Amino acid sequence: MHVKNISIRKFFFLPLLLALISCSNEKSWNFSDGVKFPEGTQLSRAEDGVILSNGTLIVADQRYGLAKIDLAGNVTPFGDFEALDYEHNPPKVESGPNGVHLTPDKQYVITADVFNGKIYKTSIENNSTEIIYAHKYGANTAREDSTGSLWFTQSTENQNEERLFGALDKAIPDGALYRLPLSEDGTFSKPEVILENLYFANGFYIDEKRNKFYLSEMMKNRVLAFDLDITTGSLTNQTILAIMPTPDNMELNSEGQLWVASPLSNQIYSIDPENGESYIVFDAQTEIGFENMEEGIKRMETGGGFAELLTPELTGEMPGLLTGMIIGDESQPFYVANLGSALIKVSRE
Repeated sequence: MHVKNISIRKFFFLPLLLALISCSNEKSWNFSDGVKFPEGTQLSRAEDGVILSNGTLIVADQRYGLAKIDLAGNVTPFGDFEALDYEHNPPKVESGPNGVHLTPDKQYVITADVFNGKIYKTSIENNSTEIIYAHKYGANTAREDSTGSLWFTQSTENQNEERLFGALDKAIPDGALYRLPLSEDGTFSKPEVILENLYFANGFYIDEKRNKFYLSEMMKNRVLAFDLDITTGSLTNQTILAIMPTPDNMELNSEGQLWVASPLSNQIYSIDPENGESYIVFDAQTEIGFENMEEGIKRMETGGGFAELLTPELTGEMPGLLTGMIIGDESQPFYVANLGSALIKVSRE
């Protein structure tokens, strides 16, 4: 662990410069503070995941749908995706399990497929899995709220991987946020469009304690905040909570701070939901990666994209492109998720 101030480096436009102003003496970690977990190359596209109270991890895995990792690093398939004819066999069949989240009662795992739009619900107790909704386009991230309603983001109007990454080459306002209210009979009602015309809607967090809703709009380099009415699903009073490079998955830590992954900068930001102050809490950025980030920001400012800049030189020693984080309580390590074959395990000590 390091306690450091984040140095300010030149950016091409002022808001992103201001986003790097850190709160002094905040805890932060570098790539060298972590270790690859599990050992070897046991995972496949570990985009996101959750940690259970006993330390077991459940992560997205392109081979199985979900994978379970025990404390010793043993990896096994999790859930009964095979019974649902889950398959990833490109180019014939493409599957991309992406956002992975616990239900509020922590009894189920919700998994969104960013390639084919299926949203799965898996029981932690018995591993049974069902498809609870199938969207016509890819579903990036899905969460249930305390009322049982299902929310999910559509990054772009894609039905495969190629079209998804095409939306990272050119800013396209075809992202959206949907909500499926839970009916009295226990089924979901017709999906409601809550937000539309978003530039690559990505991760989001439902903060019911603050009555707030946060959302990553990746191709606009910003995290949005809204006032939330959890009963009606209404979002009002849109504000820009923070400006940061390519916000992706997000989670609220045990101290109420919002952690947001940035693939283009190869970092994780911590944002104070009360005032938007932010600092870098995990840093795996390389020198070439910094140059690519600067170039990507310039391109996005003029309506372009950054997909070709997501090179191995940008990711450095990370197993893959940094996309998220798995965080539990302060007694547990946190894990850095990515599109590679292993997580990065970071001790908080």
